[in-house]
Parts: sequence; C-alpha cells; structure tokens
Amino acid sequence: MIALSHRLAGSLFALAVPLAALLLPAAALADGAERLAERLKVNGQPMPVASVHETPLEGFYQVRLETGEAFYSDAEGNYFLVGDLYENGEGGLTNLTEQSRNVERAEKLAQVPESERVVFRGTGDSRAQLVVFTDTTCPYCRQFHEEVPALNEMGIEVHYLAFPRAGMNSQGARTLEQVWCADNRSEAMNAGKRQETISGSADCDNPVEEQYHLGMAVGVQGTPAIILPDGQLVPGYVPAERLVDMLGLAE
Repeated sequence: MIALSHRLAGSLFALAVPLAALLLPAAALADGAERLAERLKVNGQPMPVASVHETPLEGFYQVRLETGEAFYSDAEGNYFLVGDLYENGEGGLTNLTEQSRNVERAEKLAQVPESERVVFRGTGDSRAQLVVFTDTTCPYCRQFHEEVPALNEMGIEVHYLAFPRAGMNSQGARTLEQVWCADNRSEAMNAGKRQETISGSADCDNPVEEQYHLGMAVGVQGTPAIILPDGQLVPGYVPAERLVDMLGLAE
C-alpha cells in the first residue's frame, strides 16, 4: 500500500543546506515537533525542513521539506517512513497524507493573485472556482477549453495558470508567455487553444515560469491539471458534467 518514492529517498541522502533553513515558527509547533525539526540530519547535514506536524500515529511526525516532499519520522529522527498514511475507520480507508496535500495545495494556489491568472467566468453568480494548469500545445487542454463555456453557464469559474509541459525552453512556454503578455489574455488564450498564431510579444514581465515551478511544487505532472476548491488535484481532461458532480453542484 505504501510505495517508496525513489526521488525522495535519493534526496534524503544528498542534502546539504544551511542550518538557517531549519528555522521554524516556535509558536506553530509542539515541543516534540520543534525538537525534531532541529535535529533532523542525514549524513551529518541538516535537512531543509519546512514544517513538522503531529500525526494520529503515536510517536511519528509528518515532515515536509522546502522542496514540497513529505515523509514520516520518529521523534528522534532515527527512522523514516516514506509513503502515504491511511486511517482505517468505519467509513473505510482515508488517505490522511493526501488530505494534508490538498490543504497545502489550496493554500499555495490562494496566494496567486487574480491579476496573474487568465480567468473565464460567466455573467451570473459564481458557484465555484476551478484552477487549471494548462498548455496550449496540449490536445486534452484544448478539449477541456471547449467545456469552459458550459462550465461558465453553470456558474463555475475557470482560472488558468501556465504549465508548459515541455519546459521553459519550449515553444509552448513562449506561446503561454505571449498569452500572459497580451492586452486581452482571454482572447489570446482562445487563439492559442485554436492553435492560431499569437503575434504579440513574449518579453513582458510575466509569471509563466513562476507558475510552472508552482505547478511542479503542488504535484502537477501533466496537463490539464484541474484543482478543485478543496485543493484536490484531478489530472487530465474531465467533462463538464462530471466536474459539476465532483463539485457537488448537480441539480
């Protein structure tokens, strides 16, 4: 059930960062968690700890690194457990680790101002908001974009963030930069989704690269990546009707 993350396992044994990276708000942590953050080391090097939280598993803490990766540790930092923590309750299995990821993902996305998004909203009252990492070169992103008018009609806003899936040196990244540099971003996004040439500049001060790195930090691996209001990440194309059900808005 719990799979070892090779990427995290490798990083745990190759960390070398300043001790200052371990400084955490003392008021936000219990004494045991604070002591653990201070003593966590691998091969004598301190780990870049972002947060430490207690878990329902007695004697174990959830540790989240500044890279966004997470694992579990005993109070002394002698044993690490890499994987998801599940609660076996009356309603079945609950992924507590994923719940934590959702909360942190929602918090990070909330920090992106609307001025740095490409927003599609209807004329009526807003009932919900979706954040979608997108790439104009992605066929499934174009398919999702065809659903946007139907979502808007049902009161669901679509807030696009940039995620050039081939990296920042790709043509897709340049097209997204042109979209974000356009005077009318929504029109430029529509043109990009239709695979039309966007003639504007890509050299303005734009957030495309920052959003690309944000996407990777919150677990985006491909596009479209749809984030529900509670922070749940839904990878890939999803029809409007199913999204309405997932949002609990079906009549």
